Amino acid sequence: MFAIVRTGGKQYRVAAGDKIAVEKLSGEAGETITLGDVLLAGEGDSIADAAKVTVSAEIIAQAKSEKVIVFKKRRRHNYRRKAGHRQQMTLLRITQVGDSKAEKKAAPKKTEAKAETPAPAAEKAPVAEKKAAPAKKPAAKAAAPKKAAATEKAPAKKPAAKKAAPKTADKK
Repeated sequence: MFAIVRTGGKQYRVAAGDKIAVEKLSGEAGETITLGDVLLAGEGDSIADAAKVTVSAEIIAQAKSEKVIVFKKRRRHNYRRKAGHRQQMTLLRITQVGDSKAEKKAAPKKTEAKAETPAPAAEKAPVAEKKAAPAKKPAAKAAAPKKAAATEKAPAKKPAAKKAAPKTADKK
């Protein structure tokens, strides 16, 4: 399941297990926080009610982002100012996306599904290769006539422009 959350004036698309760097949030490393402003949530193509979805995250670290150089200059006034800035940020690991009750019920089902998925994945792989091969053949046929058309029409070359003789000024 994924969610789009807003924090620090920016929006982030998150899923369980993702790591993101956001504007500084209060808390120490190891604490668990809840990102409350969920704008959109869903799974695959389906959209869930964002009001019922909660996003839990663990604070990995409090850090500073890369340095940004601020340089001001006014031409011809001998005015130059150079300053640097490093924005405070918080590194988060998303632990859970969705309703806490739904996640606990879905967890046992996921372990059963993982045991069964390797066999169907092996069956689907040859089907994907078969679909990919026919898609390449029409593209090659379409490219061949374009090359033939390009060789038939050769652009006519324009004759070189004649250079004008420089005019000399008459002396009186």
